[in-house]
Amino acid sequence: MDLAEVTQKVQAALAGGGFDKTVKFDFGAVGKLLIDGVAGKVTNEDGAADATISVDFEDFKNLAAGKLDPMMAYMSGKLKVMGDMAVAMKLQSLFSKLR
Repeated sequence: MDLAEVTQKVQAALAGGGFDKTVKFDFGAVGKLLIDGVAGKVTNEDGAADATISVDFEDFKNLAAGKLDPMMAYMSGKLKVMGDMAVAMKLQSLFSKLR
């Protein structure tokens, strides 16, 4: 699964509502994923966000599939959160829709 496919899946999961913040995932050289819950759109643009999460793209796919526990990823340094940690915690409901 590439970044475009992940973007489409996250857009579909966001359509269900329930997430009203902005979060940017930074995958390094692979690109970025900006989730704007207020506007209800997901893009690969770089923009301001309530929280920015730096994570390897493969680890992100494992998180989305439920194969990697977010707390373990954070504690082991595979996932780094800059900004509002409470916003990052709200992603659990969105991730459950990706499975």
